[in-house]
Amino acid sequence: MRAALRGLDPRNAQRVAGHLVVAGTLVDDQPEEALAHARAARDRASRIAVVREAVGVAAYHAGDYAEAARELRAYRRMSGDPGYRAVLADCERALGRPEVALRLVREALAERPDVEETVELRMVEAGARQDLGEPSAARLVLEGALGGRPRPDSVDWADPAVPRVSAAYAHLLEAAGESALAAEWHAAVAAHTPDESDVEFSEEELPVADAAPAAEVAEVRAPAGERPADADDDSGGEPDGSEDHDFAEDIEAEVAELLGETDEPEDAAAAEGPPGH
Repeated sequence: MRAALRGLDPRNAQRVAGHLVVAGTLVDDQPEEALAHARAARDRASRIAVVREAVGVAAYHAGDYAEAARELRAYRRMSGDPGYRAVLADCERALGRPEVALRLVREALAERPDVEETVELRMVEAGARQDLGEPSAARLVLEGALGGRPRPDSVDWADPAVPRVSAAYAHLLEAAGESALAAEWHAAVAAHTPDESDVEFSEEELPVADAAPAAEVAEVRAPAGERPADADDDSGGEPDGSEDHDFAEDIEAEVAELLGETDEPEDAAAAEGPPGH
């Protein structure tokens, strides 16, 4: 990513990197805001593969599956990376094309992907089978992913994929009317899922972070000289030392690290040369 952004004008690279950092920070908890930032990066650097990748991933998290599929296919063409096959298949399923999803899954499995990707592909396959009204086939797919004829006490809960596959299996059993067995699997999944109350959240996940990303998007989308008059003063009533300011500083630090300018930003910018050279 650093090498790709080095091909831009230094100031533009700084803006694009900033949007990518914020998009990555927000994609799990605020996917629509992350997508806005990823799109803003694309507006400035649409020919960079990793930017198109960022838009595709953010769009997938935000539920815009058509855009996710377009952008991830663009990323694959531009980069040569064959990844995101399970995501693309899931996009087809979400767009109401389970047959296409199954074809993509078959093509991907024929290339013998690693264990992690195979599990993701099987999950999509099971979902597509359910969409087609084939619950028995979907059940066989999930049971195969769990080792065949699984029981809650026989699967390897240390495998990070097992809770996700097990949860899908429990829902499938519930839909099939096997409530007692479904309850056993739901209970096992709950017992092996970390309690979110034990997780320490970073400051980027605090609500006060919302103001900074919104200002970043507004700035990049407004033409030069047309920023709102109060854009520089909107700090939530704490112009100095506020948590918004801390968040902005964190973003700047991550951007500098991404661009390789942590130690000597001025020298690095000078080494780039004038725009267009």
